[in-house]
Amino acid sequence: MMEFMRVSKPISGLGKLCRDLTQAFRWLSPGIGVKRWLVLTLMGTTLIGIGLGIVILHIYRTAPETWWLPLLSAASLRFLSRPLRALIFILLGLGMVLGGILGINRALMQPFVKPGKKVVDELTIHRKRERGIKVVAIGGGHGLATLLRGLKEYTYNLTAIVTVADSGGSSGRLRKEMGILPPGDLRNCLAALSNDEALLTHLFQYRFPDGQGGLNGHSLGNLLITALAEITGSFEEAIAESGRVLAVRGRVLPSTLQQVDLVADVRLPLLTADMRIEGESEIPSRLWQVKRVYLQPNSPPAYPEAIRAILAADLIVIGPGSLYTSILPNLLVPEITEAIRSSKALKIYVCNIATQPGETDHYSCEDHVHAIETHVGKGLFQIVLANLPPEDQLKDTIEWVRISGSRLPDYQVFKEKLYDDTHLARHRSDWLARSLISIYQWWRG
Repeated sequence: MMEFMRVSKPISGLGKLCRDLTQAFRWLSPGIGVKRWLVLTLMGTTLIGIGLGIVILHIYRTAPETWWLPLLSAASLRFLSRPLRALIFILLGLGMVLGGILGINRALMQPFVKPGKKVVDELTIHRKRERGIKVVAIGGGHGLATLLRGLKEYTYNLTAIVTVADSGGSSGRLRKEMGILPPGDLRNCLAALSNDEALLTHLFQYRFPDGQGGLNGHSLGNLLITALAEITGSFEEAIAESGRVLAVRGRVLPSTLQQVDLVADVRLPLLTADMRIEGESEIPSRLWQVKRVYLQPNSPPAYPEAIRAILAADLIVIGPGSLYTSILPNLLVPEITEAIRSSKALKIYVCNIATQPGETDHYSCEDHVHAIETHVGKGLFQIVLANLPPEDQLKDTIEWVRISGSRLPDYQVFKEKLYDDTHLARHRSDWLARSLISIYQWWRG
């Protein structure tokens, strides 16, 4: 047993040394931005060493014979050949420099690294996402927030362009009482892009319950954005400051800074003439079928930053989200649609998983695409990404948006399992993001 212990200790120590060396050499991996500073440090250390060597050589040659000269000779390894001495000192110096740099990094980064994570791992992920593709996501509501939550695991170059036609709930009340653009969808996207969706993000999303007087139903994030708009004097600056508070990776931009209302022409079952409904919150209803939506005033100017983001994008994703109240209000801003057509990016439409009562009852994926074409014309995107419903009929507790693909000859259609098993009507963020990135890589060849 004692013999076994004597043998196992060196093996264990050697394995740990190998692991430590492997971990240390990971700092030299391409792309994490460490090697350039390491080379600069080594150059500076070399110059210091040359200077000290000149001083020591001068002392050694000019100093009178004393007791410490033999010690200096022994410390400089003069009893070895010069190439061997140079190799020994270079290796010792490299080890000390690397050890010092690693120690400084560990000490400085420790407060910012999550427990159980290594600094080199976090830095590698950060650099990779920092150089990720430029993605613009257009829509609103929970669908867009779900998409952003998945995409931020691949890239930090994210821009969400969000509708500002919301007229219900907390956002609608703030719009009427304070005269600001409705912040609700913008708030959801900021929370989704937050670097750490922990307490601060949950606080941002907190909604006051009933019985709170004037705060009844308001979201704390909406109130914060409203207060920042008053302080900064600018709604877009308020969004930017909220993003800094939440450590957002990416940007959230309104499609327009003009106050707009959403208007819909709907058809009742027993009437032949269409009826006009005003207000985004009034449109979803089981009593009628939505035929067409408009913005009032018509043709509002687009937010310039949104146009610049679209033209610079590598990938443009339209949806998921409520077809008539989240996606089309953005596309009805003419300059947004023109920018999408002009962009050289890959453009993908993500169809909803389930129909939405009052908006898209009994709609197929082809019906969704046809509705977009009716409002803004054909050719806005090249690819349609649709969910593949389960074969298990027991899961038909919702009305799935089904697709045949035969009626979409102008588009490349991809079918993937995208639904979340815990919320069948919603996309699973990681699967959706992975599918989009895979399609983009396929498109790039």
